[in-house]
This record gives sequence, C-alpha cells and structure tokens, in this order.
Amino acid sequence: MNAIDILFYVLLLLVSFLYATVGHGGASGYLALMVFFSYTPESMKSTALILNICVSFISFVHYYKNGHFKWSLFWPFIVLSIPAAYIGGLMKVDDSTYKKILAILLLFPIYKLIVPNKNSNQTIKNINLTAAILIGGGIGYVSGLIGIGGGIILSPVILLLHWANFKETAASSALFIFVNSIAGMLGLYTKGFSLQPDIAMMLIIAVLGGTLGAYMGAKKFDSVWLRRILAFVLVLASIKLFNI
Repeated sequence: MNAIDILFYVLLLLVSFLYATVGHGGASGYLALMVFFSYTPESMKSTALILNICVSFISFVHYYKNGHFKWSLFWPFIVLSIPAAYIGGLMKVDDSTYKKILAILLLFPIYKLIVPNKNSNQTIKNINLTAAILIGGGIGYVSGLIGIGGGIILSPVILLLHWANFKETAASSALFIFVNSIAGMLGLYTKGFSLQPDIAMMLIIAVLGGTLGAYMGAKKFDSVWLRRILAFVLVLASIKLFNI
C-alpha cells in the first residue's frame, strides 16, 4: 500500500463519516474520490452503490432508533423511485456525459456542507403527495443512472419545502438511499457490472466511518471544519470532472 492509497482511504473514511451524519450513504462523495484518484469508470458506479447500500442502512438504523423516522414522509417518495432507479440502472451513458452530470450533482452536497441548516425554527408544512411522488420518481431515475442513492437531491428538496425537520429528513433520506441503491444495483446486475479490486478494504473503511458518523449525527453532531474539508474535496472533484 503506497501513500496515494493511504490518502484515498483516509478521505474515504472522512466521506463516509460526514455523509452518514446527515443520513446519506455517500455515493456522490465516493464517486468524486474515485474520479479524483483516476479509478476506472467501468466499476465506479457499481462500487459506489455497494458502499452506499451499507452506509445508508447503518445511518437509517441509528436515526430510526432515536425516533426520527416518519413513514408518512418516506413512502410518497418511494412509490415511483424504486422502479425508476431500476430503469436508470439499466441505462448506459457515455463517459463524458456521465462525468458532467455527476459534476453538477456534486453541487448539492457542496451546498449542504457549506450552508448551515436553518430549518429547525421554521414551521413544518403538510407534504404534497402528488409532488412528492413525482419528485421521488425523478430522483430515483437519476440515482440509478449515475450510481447514487438520491439523498443529496432529496434532502435539500424536503428542507426547502419545509416538509420535515433536519433529523426527520436525514432518517427518510437514509432509507430512500438504501432502497434506491438496491434497485439501481439490480438494474446493473441485469446487464453485468464490475467492482474495484480493493472493494473489501473500501467496504471496511466505509462501514467504520458510516457507523461513527451515523451515531454522532443521530446524537446531534455538527463539525463545521470537517464539513468544509469534504466540501473542498468535492469542489476539486467537480472541477476535475468538468475538465476531463
């Protein structure tokens, strides 16, 4: 193991930790790291989804145990997202288009990491079922297409529409990511996929970071400087994606 590998694993630990604190699986961060460290595109999507499934489930369990999950908030988004994520997983986009879409999607977690949450003191509104179902379907398709769980898009939408507080949003996003990642993975399985050779090590590190992050996130944790480090890494990855 060389210095570059060690740096990658350290950043992977940081990504899984911070994403789990807000109920996310970290797929967009994993993809950004793999791009930044020049991993092969053929296995990036499937590898990110595998890591996403594990970390998002751990995150959901912690938020659920602490009483933050609301079924009424979760189910409308999942109605269309599961089949849409499966269809997205079947789709193939060329490398250039894939990287541009991913670069744009990275703006969501960058914004969320940098801008502080101001939702806690605002009035929570009733969820619009029709809008939620359609939003879920759209996010599900993009999730399967790119290899993410969709939480980086869903969380800001819920918070902006004031349909839930931060921790309720994190709990629903975690389960949303989990089921969409499985659906997207099934779509990939149908047409065949490959994984990174070091997937076992990546899983161990991601699960460790995700477990610690989910525990701290569910217990009211916020670390501004760590979030800014991750945001900086994602900004660099986004720039790299646009320039490739």
